[in-house]
Amino acid sequence: MFIDRQVELEQLERLYRSDHAELFVLYGRRRVGKTDLLRAFCIGKPHIFFIATLSTDSEQLANFSQLIYGFDHPAAPDGFTFPTWEAAFNALAGIELPGAARPVVVLDEFPYLISGNKAIPSIVQKAWDAVFKNTRLMLVLCGSYIGMMESEVLGHRSPLYGRRTASVLLRPLDLPSSALFFPRYNAEAGFMSWAVLGGMPYYLQTFDDRQNVVANVRRHILDAQTGALFNEPRLLLMEELREPRNYFSILRAIAQGRTRLNEITLASGVGEATSVARYLDILQQLHLVTRYVPATESQPEKSKKGLYQIDDHFLRFWFRYIHPNQAGLDLGLADAILEQRIKPDLDHFVAAPFEEAARSYIARLAQKGRLSFLPERIGGWWDRSAEIDVLAISRSEKAILAGECKWSVNPVGIDVLTDLKRKVQVLLRNGEIQKVQYALFARSGFTPALERRARDEGVQLYTVHQLVNSDEP
Repeated sequence: MFIDRQVELEQLERLYRSDHAELFVLYGRRRVGKTDLLRAFCIGKPHIFFIATLSTDSEQLANFSQLIYGFDHPAAPDGFTFPTWEAAFNALAGIELPGAARPVVVLDEFPYLISGNKAIPSIVQKAWDAVFKNTRLMLVLCGSYIGMMESEVLGHRSPLYGRRTASVLLRPLDLPSSALFFPRYNAEAGFMSWAVLGGMPYYLQTFDDRQNVVANVRRHILDAQTGALFNEPRLLLMEELREPRNYFSILRAIAQGRTRLNEITLASGVGEATSVARYLDILQQLHLVTRYVPATESQPEKSKKGLYQIDDHFLRFWFRYIHPNQAGLDLGLADAILEQRIKPDLDHFVAAPFEEAARSYIARLAQKGRLSFLPERIGGWWDRSAEIDVLAISRSEKAILAGECKWSVNPVGIDVLTDLKRKVQVLLRNGEIQKVQYALFARSGFTPALERRARDEGVQLYTVHQLVNSDEP
C-alpha cells in the first residue's frame, strides 16, 4: 500500500524533467517509507534499483555489476563483476537510452556501502565530478541512518559535500494521510491508531481495521511471541545508538512524563545533567526527541522553559507501556497488562497527540490562507500559572489564535471557553497583543449552549472528524 507522498513525488518528477544531471539525497528513519517512495517514482522509467546489504564489499560490487550489465543486455554472464567500483560507475555513465528517456540509478541503504568500504563517498564524488555531472543521469542516494547520511553524504567534511542538487529528510505521514490506512474505521478510531502508531507506514500497515484499536494493540504490540511491533523500538535504537541502555533510560523517563532536563536526569539515573544533555542532543539529531518552548519565546534556543518530548508516537507508547512491563509480557501477562495498565490510561496518553493534531490543523489552515493573520509560530504556551494547548502568534500583526483541546467522551461546554479566556488574559499581561481569536477542539462535539456562544463570538469549533479528514471550516 502506497499512500500520499505527493509533495515528494512531485519534487522527484521535477528533477527528472530537468536537462542536466541530478544527485538527489533521500534519508530518514527506518520504516518511514523511503524505498516505497522511490519504487513508486521509478515506475515507468528506465532505472537501476540497487539495495545495499551488510554483505562484503566484493559481494556488493558483484551484485551492482550484475544490475548494470543487465540494464541494457539480456542477461549478465555468470560471475560477471566489474573489477572496481570506479569501473562500475564509469559503466553507468556510458548508458545511453533512445529518445528523451534518462536513466535513474538508486543506491538504497547507502550507509551499508560505506560500512563495507569507507572510500565509497570519495569514489562517487570522483565519478560525479569527472563524468556524471555532464550526463543526464539521475543518481539517488538513500539511507536510513540519519547521523551517517548527514555526516558522510551531506556534511561539509564529506567528499560529496556540495554535489547534491536536492535532498529530503522524509518525515512520518501526517494524521489525514495515516488515517487512509484504515478505511473501515471512523474518525475517532483512525485518530487513535495514529496516536498509538504515529505516521510510520510500516507500523500503520500492521493494524487491521476489521478489528478495533485495542485488539490490534493486543495482537501486534503486546504479544511477546508473535507481535510484529513488540521489539521494533529496541531493534531500531540498538542499530542507531552505541549506548542503547542509557538512551532507553532517558526515553523511558520522558515517556513517563519527565519532560524537563532536571527531571529526566533524576528519573533516568544516567549521570549528571551535562551527560544527559549530550544524550538528548543526539536524540534530537536523530529526530527522535524534540525540545519544545512556548510559542511566545523570541529566542527558542536560549529559552530556559524548554520541555522534551518523544517525537515518534509509537516510541512514546512503547516506552510508556511496553518497556516498563517487559517482564510481565514475557511471562504471557499481556491481557492483564492491557486491562489494568494500558486501557485505564489510554485516554490520558492520547491527549498529547490530540494537541499535536490540533496545532498541525491550524498550520494547514494558515498555509491555505484561512486564518485572519499570518502566524510566525505555532505551538503551545505555558508559564507557572497557566497553559494553552494551541497558540498561533504573529507579533508583527499583534494577533494570536488560542486553542483548547479536550479528549473527553463528554461534549465540551461553555466552561472550557471561559477557562481558555482566563488563561489568555494571563498571556496578555504584557499588552503586546491586540487581536485574539479562539478555537476549541473536541473528541465528542460541543454542547448546544457553547455552539450558540461560538456563533455569537466567532469562536472556531473543530472535532476529531475535521482533524482526521483535514476538512476546512
